[in-house]
Amino acid sequence: MTQETRSFQAEVSRLLDIVAHSLYSEKEIFLRELISNASDACDRLRYAALTEPALAEGDSDYRVVLTPDKGARTLTVADNGIGMNRDELIENLGTIARSGTAAFMNQLSGDARKDMGLIGQFGVGFYSAFMVAERVEVLSRKAGENEGWRWVSDGKGEFTIEPLPEARRGAEIIVHLREGEEEYLEPPRLRTIVKTYSDHIALPIVLNASGKEETINTASALWTRPRSEVTPEQYKEFYHHVGHSFDDPWLTLHNKAEGVLEYTNLLFVPSTKPFDLFDPERKSRLKLYVRRVFITDEGTDLVPPYLRFLRGIVDSEDLPLNISREMLQSNPMVARMRQQLTRRVLSELAKKAAEAPDEYANFWDNFGAVLKEGLYEDRDHRDELLALARYRSTARDGLVSFDDYLAAMRPGQDAIYTIHGDSLDVIKKSPQLEGFRARGVEVLLMTDPIDEFWIPAIGTYKEKPFKSATRGGVDLDKITPPEERKDEKPEAPAKLASLIAIFKLALGDAVKDVRISDRLTDSAVCLVADEGDMDMHLERLLKQHRQLDTASKRILELNPRHKLIERLAATVGETGASDQLSEFAWLLLDQARIVEGEQVPDPAAFARRLAHLLERGLPQAA
Repeated sequence: MTQETRSFQAEVSRLLDIVAHSLYSEKEIFLRELISNASDACDRLRYAALTEPALAEGDSDYRVVLTPDKGARTLTVADNGIGMNRDELIENLGTIARSGTAAFMNQLSGDARKDMGLIGQFGVGFYSAFMVAERVEVLSRKAGENEGWRWVSDGKGEFTIEPLPEARRGAEIIVHLREGEEEYLEPPRLRTIVKTYSDHIALPIVLNASGKEETINTASALWTRPRSEVTPEQYKEFYHHVGHSFDDPWLTLHNKAEGVLEYTNLLFVPSTKPFDLFDPERKSRLKLYVRRVFITDEGTDLVPPYLRFLRGIVDSEDLPLNISREMLQSNPMVARMRQQLTRRVLSELAKKAAEAPDEYANFWDNFGAVLKEGLYEDRDHRDELLALARYRSTARDGLVSFDDYLAAMRPGQDAIYTIHGDSLDVIKKSPQLEGFRARGVEVLLMTDPIDEFWIPAIGTYKEKPFKSATRGGVDLDKITPPEERKDEKPEAPAKLASLIAIFKLALGDAVKDVRISDRLTDSAVCLVADEGDMDMHLERLLKQHRQLDTASKRILELNPRHKLIERLAATVGETGASDQLSEFAWLLLDQARIVEGEQVPDPAAFARRLAHLLERGLPQAA
C-alpha cells in the first residue's frame, strides 16, 4: 500500500483551526496531553497482556520517553504501549466520534480565548500539539500486529498515512516545532513541565537528552500516597490527566476503604459541566484499577448513572486481575463498592451544601438536573438525594431546599406547591401563581424535564404531598394570608353564574369546565388541569416527543374580581349579549392558551374575533 491523503472530519478541521490560532497562555499543556495519552496506551497494553502475554513481546517495562532534537527542531514523545493500526490512526486522529460532538461544535463562537475554555471541556488531547507544531508525525505499530504506519499532518485540513515497516510497538509523536517555540527543546524546561503537570503519572517519564536518559517524574501512582503528602496542585494535575479536562476540580475525594472490602478511590467533581453530560448512554467516566493495574474505563458501573459527572479512579485490592468487563456487571464486590462510593459522594456533597452554600449553588446549577435522576431511579439513596435537592422559588432569591420550604409554609398550608415549565422567566409570570403570591405561599419553580417524573414517583416529602399549582383542586382559601391581605376579598359580581353558563355553552367540548378561580388576582382567566389529569407541562413535553397523541381537556378559570369579567357579567341579559359573550369566551380561552405557551388551534378564527373586537372598540368615523 502506498501513501494516501485523506481529509479531516469537518469538526476536527474547525477544532484544529481554533487550537492552532489560539492565544492560550499555557501552551505547555500540549506536553501534558501527549504524555497522558501515552500513559493510557501503556495502561491498556498492560491490561491486554494479562490474558495475552505475547502482546508485550518481552518488553513490559512500560515508559514514556521525551527526546528533544535541537538540530531537527523536533520533540518526540514515545511510548511502548498498545499502539495503533491504520484504521485506528484514521479513526482516532482524523475524526471525533464521541456523542455530543455536533452540539459541542455549535457552541464555539470563533473567539479563541472563549473557545479554548470550551475546548478544554471537550478535551483536545492529541490535537493540542498543533498549538506549538507546524507539522506532527505519528509512527505506530499496534501490539500483536506486524505492520507499522506513519501518519503526518500540518493540521490544515488533510493528513497522509503510509506503511512504515520499521515502526516499533507503541507510538512516537514527533512534534516539528514552529518558529518561536524552541523552549520545548530545552531539558530544564521539559523537566519543569513534567514536574508541574505529569509527576503523578505512574510509570517512568524519561528524558533522553544528548544520549543520556533520566527519569524526571516520581513515577508512583498518586492515589497510593497518603493525603498529607499530596498537594492541591498535584491533585489538580491528576484530575486534568484522568478527566482529560482543562477546568479545576470543585471537590476532591481521596479515601481508602479497609476491612471486608479494600479499595482506594480518588474522585473529582468538575467545576464546569462536561460537554457529554447528557449523553443518552449515560456512561460513567471512572477508571477501574486492580492493584495499580488499569482494567477499564468503560461499563464499570462503579457509581450510578446520576453520578456520571464524577472523574477519577477506583483501585481495588480484591478483584481478580483478569476480570472481564462482562464479569464486572454481575460481580457482588463491584455492587458493594458502588453502594459505598455512592454513600460517600452524597455525604461529601451534603457537607459542602451545609458549609459552603454559595459554592454548592454553582454545583447544583451544573449538575442538579443529573443528580435528580437518582430521585426517580435510586430508592436506596432517595432520602440523601432529597436533602441535596435545591430549587428556585417565587418567594426568595437563590436556591431553596425542601426543608427550607417546609419551614416557611403558611398556616393552613398542607402541601408543597410546584409549577413546571421550560424557563424560569416564563413560569414566574404564570397567572396560576397570582393567588399563591397573594397568600404568601411559596411555589417551587421546576424547569428540568426529570422533575415531571420523580415527583409522581415519590409523591411526598416528610408527609407533605407535592401539588402542582396548575392543577384544579387547589384550595387556597384555607391558607391564612399575610395580615395586610386578610380583608382583600370583594364580593363576586352579580350574574357571574349566568356568564359561566353562557361560556360553557359557547365553548362546549373545547374545555372540561368553566368555573370561578380563587388563584387569580391580576389576570382575567387561566387554564388548569383537572385534579386527576396529567400536568399541563408534562403533557406538552410528551406531545413534543411524540409520546402522546391526544390532549386532555382543560378547565377555564375566571377571575371574578377582574374588571373585564365584571363588565362581561354585567352585560348578561342585554339584547344581543349572548352572541357577543360567546365570542369573548373563545377569545379568553385562546388568550389563556397563549399565556400557557400553547398553540391556538384556529389562528384565523382568533384573528377574526380580535379584529372584530378592536373594530367595535374604536369610535365611528365621521
